[in-house]
Amino acid sequence: MHLITKPNWAISENKVTDEVTFLNRRNILASGLGFAMSGTFGNSLFASNLATNHILDAPKNFKFSEMKRKITDENINTKYNNFYEFGSTKYIANEAEALETEGWTIKVDGLVEKPFNISVDKLITTMALEERIYRHRCVEAWSMVVPWTGFELSNLLKISKPLSSARFIKFYTFYNPKVATEQKARWYPWPYTEGLTIEEASNPLSFMVVGAYGKILHKPFGAPIRLHLPWKYGFKSIKSIVRIEFTENRPVSFWEELNPNEYGFWANVNPKVNHPRWSQERERVLGGAGETIPTKIFNGYGAEVAHLYKGLESSEGLKLYR
Repeated sequence: MHLITKPNWAISENKVTDEVTFLNRRNILASGLGFAMSGTFGNSLFASNLATNHILDAPKNFKFSEMKRKITDENINTKYNNFYEFGSTKYIANEAEALETEGWTIKVDGLVEKPFNISVDKLITTMALEERIYRHRCVEAWSMVVPWTGFELSNLLKISKPLSSARFIKFYTFYNPKVATEQKARWYPWPYTEGLTIEEASNPLSFMVVGAYGKILHKPFGAPIRLHLPWKYGFKSIKSIVRIEFTENRPVSFWEELNPNEYGFWANVNPKVNHPRWSQERERVLGGAGETIPTKIFNGYGAEVAHLYKGLESSEGLKLYR
């Protein structure tokens, strides 16, 4: 008889997901799946329930189990968030609930073989979902640790079939000032956009997120689908994505357009390169009762991503970290 044991650095499921959700998870799956299988794939209600079940039952990827830091409490994380479409404070959770996410689709266009639209439900039910525990570092010098559920961005690149001339990817969030009232502010260059190189997007760490804490993605987190790039400052991890455009030229992102003296394209975490308004040497841990810890280069993910920037130091310099 062979016993299969988890590695000693793996986190048990009931430590990553809050206890109530963990204990009820299988019951939810059992009842939900039974309902879903009675429908047809073309039915949106069926698709939504099937998508939810995929998120709830996503396996853990133990390569991305954060053992040195405690998972940020879900209630703290949900209520302390940057989502400028709904306001410039951190406390936008109630406002973000106005966002309608049912039937959400993403347009993929630009330098691809054939532009297409794809529903988030379709992505959830066809992509290989998994749960990863990632560190998140805000440029404002605070941080958190989150169990995200999603899939590698590289898998979306494969079905997008970009042309050889595509060197960058530009992401767009939604634009709906009637719902997201801060989008009425004309001094912001709405909609929110962000960009990556093809090489960055192809890195295994680049993660398309559709769930968190073992649940479908909360709206303040950027539902129904967002990006997470754990080695970059948080503003690069764009929320509520509606369009992915492949381009030949480097895109100008939201914050870079708004204030190029403070924000740039790369935004890699570096404790030795301060933001004009925030020291980056240390970070405040959310839920840590004022605890601060030293910040690591590339947020501790240097082994996985440092090679992406070799040869760029001479041309980009400190811009790599802004």
